[in-house]
Amino acid sequence: MSAETEPAQSSSYPGGLRKVARVVLLDPRDRILLLHGHEPEDPADDWWFTPGGGVEGAETRAEAALRELAEETGITEVDLGPVLWRRRCSFPFAGRRWDQDEWYYLARTTQTATVATGLTELERRSVAGARWWTCRELTRAHETVYPTRLAELLRTLLVEGPPAGPLTLDTEIV
Repeated sequence: MSAETEPAQSSSYPGGLRKVARVVLLDPRDRILLLHGHEPEDPADDWWFTPGGGVEGAETRAEAALRELAEETGITEVDLGPVLWRRRCSFPFAGRRWDQDEWYYLARTTQTATVATGLTELERRSVAGARWWTCRELTRAHETVYPTRLAELLRTLLVEGPPAGPLTLDTEIV
């Protein structure tokens, strides 16, 4: 079984890491879709991030990536590609600390309209919308974006194509 199709044995790794699948979704114009999130009780504390979320039950990370993308954006017509990057991160959100092991999948779509139809209660209180970004817009953005090197990573992806194997990004602790 390849790493990309690893089944979820439990909801977290040893050490309490939440298993997460994220999607680097590109449209035909090579724009990336990012969600606009914020602290549930403080909309001014905001950031942009890729669609995705935690692995549930026995689903694989690839299955989680597609499910989360559909729930958060309504986009179901995608070609899911390889895992591009892996990242461990830790951050405070909604009154608790989240420790995550994230895998970022490349995906392409021609479906650019978004409708968040399957958000959890917490997501409904903390996700303000979605936007397609060009690489240039992302590079020039003054907003907080996660992972923090996303503009550089996207530029490399668009110029060189996907890496031969997943790149391990620096751990981010907020």
